[in-house]
Amino acid sequence: MSEDAVSPDEVRHVAGLARVDLDDEEVDRFADQFADILAYFESLDEVPSVDRDGDLANVLRSDATCDPLDRERALENAPDTEDGYFKGPNVS
Repeated sequence: MSEDAVSPDEVRHVAGLARVDLDDEEVDRFADQFADILAYFESLDEVPSVDRDGDLANVLRSDATCDPLDRERALENAPDTEDGYFKGPNVS
């Protein structure tokens, strides 16, 4: 990737879209940083492809329905209840 992969005008355009004011020094610094980032993306082209097995198995359990807890059972270990509901601390 060449050093001028991202021009200062492109950086100014993106900064304008983001409504960010940049001085000339910042524009130059961001242009260099953008070029470095694009070079990292180019390095992904060098990653070898991986052969994948076609035999995939579902390792998740099947969905099964069951009866829900009744209210008394659900609330029996609650530290504080009120009118058949869980009661927690007030949040302000």
